[in-house]
Amino acid sequence: MAGADALRVALLSYRSKPTCGGQGVYLRHLSRELVALGHRVEVFSGQPYPELDEGVILTKIPSLDLYNDDHPFRTPPLREFRDWIDALEVGTMWTAGFPEPLTFTLRAYRELKKRVGDFDVVQDNQTLGYGLLGIQKLFPVVGTIHHPISVDRRIELQAAKGMKKLSMRRWYGFVRMQSHVAPRLNPILTVSESSLADIHRDFSVPQANMRLIPLGVDTRYFHPRPHLPRRKGSIVAVASADSPMKGVATLLRAVAKLATERDVNLTVVSKPTPGGPTEKLVAELSLHDRVRFVHGISDTELGELIATSEISVVPSLYEGFSLPAVEHMACATPLVASRTGALPEVVGDAAVQVAPGDAEELAAVLRRLHDSPREREEVGRRGYERVMERYTWNVVAKRTAETYREAIAARTAGTR
Repeated sequence: MAGADALRVALLSYRSKPTCGGQGVYLRHLSRELVALGHRVEVFSGQPYPELDEGVILTKIPSLDLYNDDHPFRTPPLREFRDWIDALEVGTMWTAGFPEPLTFTLRAYRELKKRVGDFDVVQDNQTLGYGLLGIQKLFPVVGTIHHPISVDRRIELQAAKGMKKLSMRRWYGFVRMQSHVAPRLNPILTVSESSLADIHRDFSVPQANMRLIPLGVDTRYFHPRPHLPRRKGSIVAVASADSPMKGVATLLRAVAKLATERDVNLTVVSKPTPGGPTEKLVAELSLHDRVRFVHGISDTELGELIATSEISVVPSLYEGFSLPAVEHMACATPLVASRTGALPEVVGDAAVQVAPGDAEELAAVLRRLHDSPREREEVGRRGYERVMERYTWNVVAKRTAETYREAIAARTAGTR
């Protein structure tokens, strides 16, 4: 790409955990491919910081890291307080709210005010905090909403009871802010027709303001490994263990039913809370010798784990896209996926679909696939072919850069 055509891009992400959750994964692959296209990319992130590839610049926007995996909900000593934003962050946590989307954008606004001439465009990675409205006065801003968190809020509130429901309402208080900011951003990128419809419904974003760009998969790590044998009876899922929305409880119940008849084992790529609901359910179902949880593994290790499993599952109650589903298919591992949200759109006829939350149906499908090597091979083949046709990060980056240019042109036209 000629130098005159290269864009200077600021990518904002309030938290960018590299090994799980879509935000850090999206950030890493998009930034790498944008740089490969010749653009200059600088990532602004709070903790946990992302893993980035060569050529991508990281500028840390540190929070007080109140939700650190090792010390969640910690109270920092006074010497750590730097300004009023820190006080706001702690105060919101103390009153059961989640402050990071707001406080990160306030800090990012303060930083970007010093660098008005350094960037052509800013992309926000699902933060949607009030600080973006200030940033929007300085730069063209492209929003990104993988799916509206209002959906998570609804599902979690349905699962909560008593005082837990009250605290959950407070925790998700930031969703009101996001619903205020989102309609004021144009354009907004989203990943599926399902998410587009949900964003329009819950955040009142005009459909004309949204651009549909599906996510990609990193085929350097997620690909078939025909030289390695599949582990007999192995089932794999990549899902946040304690989030009701991810359906791990349904999967555990289905595996418990299947384990009475077949020699199967389940690997969940996640870190459940010690003594939390998932660990308790494993004990209740007597699955200690059938289920293992792994976390902190590299992309290479994850790709090999998926590619050597006989069956993969995405048991979610909702998904705005589901990058794990695409990664499973890229490894030619036969996929069972819930018929919900964007999953039918993402997997098409390349996976076996089941009703979300139905452990009986899921157990029956797992049993059928376990007993049928031929069907497993056919489903895996269709999944691999679908990924190769539709989901690559190079295409995602090219289409995203086109949207940057659209935002820049619209701003230029508006200032004439």
